[in-house]
Amino acid sequence: MTDTIITETLAPGLARIRIQRPQQRNALRVADARALHRALDRVLADPSLRVLILTGEGPAFCAGLDLKSLLDEQGRYAPDPAEAMALQLCFAGLIARLRESGTIVVAAIHGPAVGAGMGLALAADIRLATPEASFHIGAVKLGLTAGECGISYHLPRLIGAGRAADIMLTGRPVSAQEALDIGLVSALCPQEALHEAATARAADILALPPYASAHSKRVFWQNLEAGSLQAGLELENHAQVLGLMTADFQEAAQAFAQKRAPVFSTS
Repeated sequence: MTDTIITETLAPGLARIRIQRPQQRNALRVADARALHRALDRVLADPSLRVLILTGEGPAFCAGLDLKSLLDEQGRYAPDPAEAMALQLCFAGLIARLRESGTIVVAAIHGPAVGAGMGLALAADIRLATPEASFHIGAVKLGLTAGECGISYHLPRLIGAGRAADIMLTGRPVSAQEALDIGLVSALCPQEALHEAATARAADILALPPYASAHSKRVFWQNLEAGSLQAGLELENHAQVLGLMTADFQEAAQAFAQKRAPVFSTS
């Protein structure tokens, strides 16, 4: 681990990963991206983890790839194809891991989320932001495509194809207020209240049965890809039948009948 990726256990079932390069607006060098992979190795391997808060230290959420760290003395970056693909897979792999995990990911976004940083934010299940937050597709302004780190996949699904095309094809920034208006973030709150808001969302999730929250995430994302209503119903049916077999459902049913609050398992 480097000291730029900080992992903290905040409560049972709740962890936070913080990118800590505030002077560089939390831009990620390759070593930092690898350290973030190692942090995810550790926290996602914990079966008791149910919610992960992802945030950055200082005035920015994450400025994406630290391009300067890749340039030679002449200001050039000239990798061979294998090196370029390894770089791309390292960063893109972070997106896949956040999405594929049953852990609910809450992004607490303050300041700019640029390029890969925007990709990380979009890969979260819930996004909370401060009024100072903004979203930027950096690559399209560098002669690359607007599709990086899952942006071309997530953005149309989150805000609609028309709005996503406007942002991706122009490279224009999205302010925090616009992000709220178009549904890119769930809520805005002052920076001093951002951590409290993120932990409050986590507490809402932790109050639910573990099976319910983890499989709700899986059904949500998988059914965005469902080829038909019938396919979506089929997935829901399987998930619900399995849920009926859990001890937490039995506890919920008994608590309902007895007019008391249920006490769910923690794992």
